[in-house]
Order: sequence, then C-alpha cells, then structure tokens
Amino acid sequence: MRSTFGGLEIAKRGLFAQQAALSTTGHNVANANTKGYSRQVVNMVASIPIEYPGLSRSNVPGQMGQGVEFSSITRIREKFLDDQFHNENKNLGEWSIRKDTLDKVEAIINEPSDTGIRQTVEGFWNAWQELSKSPENTTARVLVKERALAMTDAFNQTSKQLQDLSTDLTTNIGIKATEANTAITQIAKLNEDIYRIEGLGDSANDLRDQRDLLMDNLSKIVNITHTEDSSGYNVKMGSVQLVSGNQVASTLTLDTLQTAAASGDLNSGEVYGIIQSRDNYVANYRFQFDSMLKTMVQGDVQTTLPKGMVVPNGTTLTIVNADGTTTPQLFSGTIQQRTLANDLNVSVKGFNGLHQLGYSGSSPLKSGVPFFTLKQGATDFNASSVTVNPDILSDVSNISTSARSYTDPADGVDKVVKGNNDMALLLAGIRDKKVSFDPTTAGNTVLKDGTFDEFFRSIVGQLGVQSQEATRQATNQQTLVDQVDSNRQGVSGVSLDEEMSNMIKFQKAYSASARVMTTFDEMLDKVINSMGTVGR
Repeated sequence: MRSTFGGLEIAKRGLFAQQAALSTTGHNVANANTKGYSRQVVNMVASIPIEYPGLSRSNVPGQMGQGVEFSSITRIREKFLDDQFHNENKNLGEWSIRKDTLDKVEAIINEPSDTGIRQTVEGFWNAWQELSKSPENTTARVLVKERALAMTDAFNQTSKQLQDLSTDLTTNIGIKATEANTAITQIAKLNEDIYRIEGLGDSANDLRDQRDLLMDNLSKIVNITHTEDSSGYNVKMGSVQLVSGNQVASTLTLDTLQTAAASGDLNSGEVYGIIQSRDNYVANYRFQFDSMLKTMVQGDVQTTLPKGMVVPNGTTLTIVNADGTTTPQLFSGTIQQRTLANDLNVSVKGFNGLHQLGYSGSSPLKSGVPFFTLKQGATDFNASSVTVNPDILSDVSNISTSARSYTDPADGVDKVVKGNNDMALLLAGIRDKKVSFDPTTAGNTVLKDGTFDEFFRSIVGQLGVQSQEATRQATNQQTLVDQVDSNRQGVSGVSLDEEMSNMIKFQKAYSASARVMTTFDEMLDKVINSMGTVGR
C-alpha cells in the first residue's frame, strides 16, 4: 500500500543524493591542483521499489519507485596506466642520474677549453721544446719545472674531483635508501589504514591517492612491481619483497642496494643510475687518466738515440731489433766504449726512463734523476699520486738536457757537454710517439695505441658521446613519462570545465528535488488542514 508521505521521502532522498554530488564536486574543484589526486564521482542508483513480488502484495499495478540513493563515492583510476607510468618513471630516474653525473664529469675535465688539463699538458711539452733551443738557460729550465708542476697539479686535482664525485654518489645511495624506506613505511601504514576504513564499508579514496603518489615517487628511486589483495599493496623490487600488507618486509640500505644491483634485482631507477654512474663512468675516467699518466711516466716508449750519445755507465738498454724483438745490452766502461757509433732504436720506461739516460748540468758529471716521483705514502704511479721530483724542484740544474759527456784532458774528469740539447729534443719528442696504453690487452682504455694527445682527445670524445646519449635518453624518457602522465590525467585528473558543468547539473537537480518537496508539502497541507471541513 502506498504511503501518504512517500513523496516527501522521495524528495528527501533526491536532496541528499544531489547534495552529496555537489559536495564531491566541490572536493574535486578544491583538489584540482593537488599532486596525485584522482577525481571522485558519486554513484547514484534508484532506490528499492516499495513492493517486492509476493503473495501478500497489494493489487496496485507496477512497482512504485522510491527515488534515488548514492551507493558509493569512488575515484577514477586506471591501474594499467599506473603500471605503465612506473615502468617509464624508473627509466627516467636512471637516465636523469646518468646525465647529471656526466655533466659533472664534463665540468671536471672542462674540455675543450683554454683552462683544461690538455692546456697544461701542451704547456709541459712546449716548455721542453723551448728548453731544447737553449738548454743551459736557467729561465727555460725554471719554465719546465713550473709547467711540470702545473701538469701534475692538474692531474692530481682532476683525480681528486673524480674521487670526490664517486664518494658523493656513494653517499647519495644512502640518501636514496632513506627516501625509499620512508615511502615503504608510509605505504605499509596506509595499507593498514585503508584496510581498517574499507572494512567498515567506506571508500578510502584520499588515502588511496596518497598511497599511489608514494608508489609514483618510489618507482623513480628503484624498480618496483606491486599486486593488490585484501591487505593492500604488496610491493617488490625484483625478487626482494619490500611491503607485505601492513608490514615492511625489507629495509633498504647502501649495502643491500648494491647487492641487489649486483644480483639483478635492482636494474633501473635512480639508485641503479647512481651505481652505474659511479662504477662505470666515474671509475672509468679515473682509470683513463691513471693509464695516461702511468704510461707517460713509466710506460714502454720506443725512441731513437742519436749517434754520438754517451750512455750513462752501468745502464742496460732494451734494444729494439728490426723484426720487433728486443735485446738487452749493458753499457759500461770508458766514455768511448759507451758512445753510440750509430743511431740506436731502444725502448725506454717512459719519461722517467729517458730522462735518466741524460746528464744534468751540475758538476761533477751526474746522470739524470727520475723526473717524476710519487707523493709520500703512494706505491704506484697514477693521476693522484704523481709529482715532480723534489731534487728538480730544489735545483733545476738536475733537469737533463744533454746526452753527451767527455773526459776533460786538463784534469781527467768526466764532464757534461754543455749546450748539447739531444736529451731535451728526445724528451720533447715523446709527445708524438705512439705508445701502448693497454699493454696487458685488458680492453679498458679508450685507446690502445696512439700518442698522448690522441689518447686525451679520445677521452674527451668518448665523454661527449656518452653525455649526448644520456641527454637523449633522459629527454626521450621525460617525453614518455609526460605522455603517460597526461593519459593518466585524462582519466583521473580534475577538469574544471567538467566540474563546473556537473555543479550546475547537480544544483538544478537539487533545486528540483526541493521544489518536489515543497509541492508535496502543499498537497499534504491541503489533506491535513482542508479536508473534512464540509458542513461545519
């Protein structure tokens, strides 16, 4: 049987439903610029009719509708687009770090420029060229010393900056681990809150948005996948479980992240980009400069000793035969016995080995000292440990320029031939000698055989190509991330135009429901106050 006051209930339900829709629209508009917010909609359904089919039903034809109710307020979200965003975001995180690291390496090497390390190397070779023109000129010797100091300082500084960059990258792994742990902990907590709220039949839309935003941020730091069950999100990094319901399954640290990268569980994201940048880019360029410096100082260099050169007494030279084989030969005895009758192809141990074959300008006759030495505490020549011999720093006459000596008939003492520039020319010529930068065929150097200038240009060229590739990849990934995010916003984002249209629609519906209630009120007023008064 129909209710006399049923119309009021229908109108009331209409008011409540449209009011909820208006409130949700206002919520959407208020969060139009909130990062990670997903627009929400009120799901309206027709109320259950007044009568169900049954034996005791009335004979009123049809079922009388009872208005509208809203069954839920849900957010609009596409899991497929979220997964796609996470996949692209992790690659963006990796290439952004790679690009940033290579930009810093470029700033450290600072080439091509007028103030980079290449200029100091050029200045060193040019100083020897000038000294060969005036081998006894003290000013030219001082210039060689200062240019050598400038070159070793440049190598030292470059190596230190690369080491500092490597240390900074390692520190950054720990920082990223802390960021990831914070997100992981918050996701587990939100899983618990969402489970509790939705267990009561409500929709935790805003908490779900917060959780998804944390997932977005986490996906840029490490590669993640997730599944959802009744307990919430279960998050993994490769095979490593990070979140299981409301529990944090694993806490990330510097060591665990590096182990995950080695095992393959960590294969993209910012942390992976940091590890790859540190272990590949920075370590590789340190190795390149170490190889260049070590080869220059003590690597095998083939040169031709000129006819008439006097080999220092007790020196064993490595003779290079016409077929490429080598033969050791000891030179000892008188000056005449140690004087080369013809040009002689030999292999010497780098700049130091050749410098020791010459004679300094000091008296009595003294063969050359190693031009470069190690810093205190160092055990091997590299870009960070090399320095100029303190004997040369304290007395520039210890710089070898002459390759000839004689016995003074006046006193029978062996003396250096002053003004001879054979050794200065030989040392200046090392810059154009082709040497092996990878004698063990390890395959790590950017150039196996070539001159020092060619090797350095190869380093700069490789850095330029790598930086260009990283920039291209980062730009492309940013485009892909923006495209996927745009697709997500097309589904989940708040459109103010659409919300304004909805607001007008719900406002009109609310007003209409209010009008219906007023009409029923007038009808009931007639029934209650005006009926039954005839004949009074």
